[in-house]
Amino acid sequence: MERRSLIGLVLGAVLMAGTGGAAAAEITITCGVAGTEFELCKSGAEAWAKKTGNTIRALRNVEDASELYGLFQQQLSSKSAEVDVYMLNNIWPGALARHFIDLKPYTKGSEAENYPNILADYLVDGKLVGLPWYNDVGVLYYRKDLLEKYGKDVPKTWEELTETAQSIMDAEHAAGNDKLWGYVFQGKAYEGLSCNAIEWIDAFGGGTVIDRKGEITVNNPNAAKALSLAASWIGKISPEGVLGDAEEETRGIFQTGNAVFLRNWPYVWAMASSDDSPIKGKFGVAALPRGGVEGGKPTGNIGGWGLGVSEYSRNRELAVDLVVYLTSAAEQKRRAISNSFLPTRPALFEDADI
Repeated sequence: MERRSLIGLVLGAVLMAGTGGAAAAEITITCGVAGTEFELCKSGAEAWAKKTGNTIRALRNVEDASELYGLFQQQLSSKSAEVDVYMLNNIWPGALARHFIDLKPYTKGSEAENYPNILADYLVDGKLVGLPWYNDVGVLYYRKDLLEKYGKDVPKTWEELTETAQSIMDAEHAAGNDKLWGYVFQGKAYEGLSCNAIEWIDAFGGGTVIDRKGEITVNNPNAAKALSLAASWIGKISPEGVLGDAEEETRGIFQTGNAVFLRNWPYVWAMASSDDSPIKGKFGVAALPRGGVEGGKPTGNIGGWGLGVSEYSRNRELAVDLVVYLTSAAEQKRRAISNSFLPTRPALFEDADI
């Protein structure tokens, strides 16, 4: 009797272990690296893994979005099954759609809970290539303590920003603070510079670079005025090194107290507000300035990231489940509160906690 019971227990344990081993899987996801983004992505994925009994492997993206696109394109074109879930910049789905599964059969229409214009970025010929994860918009960070010290207002035009930055920088240099710069932005030759340039041009009413007919339209006086003003900053209110800087380098300059103004994305707010930040409580955020011309307007590039499941994943259903979890309202709320990542769901902007 005891022998039969022991055999039964052992057999049951073997069967249970065999079933668990067959069901569990390792899902690989790519994660961003700006600020605390990697840790935030990984912790969310690990929470899903704990809930489902699977494991995850989080891969660090390169920071340069243009380089990242090339790496993803190369990997996907080789039909590699190494990565199950990819981060997708909102401008990539059209070019990469064939490498991702259609998520519609799995989502039960829940994608409609996102802003329609944001969701549209991930729809290619009716195929839902990815689910929106977080939104981005270009904003202006400013040192409110320095503006108050010198009696300056938050600039409404790019010309005012130039003048204010130079004035405060000169005064601080005279007082011995010679590390301070007036304005830093993403000047490296990559997608980030393109975002800045488009903001400058549109702020001055310079139109689009290419119109819908394929005609080049950027060769106009207002666009030239915008770009000429930006070029004049280098070596004056902006360090020459900014021409090699991306998001994190410029955040670092601002957060260490060495810039009056910064153009960047919303994630900077949480980083600069951390307890160990030298400028905690000393900065503010505003819309980017308009151009000082008739018809000028404040322009902030709208970007964002989503998550898609590779066509070559060997664990599609689990990968989809991870994507649905990470893009859910609960997870977007967690990310918004802890690290100021903008949600893609309008209902969350009515949430009192956010």
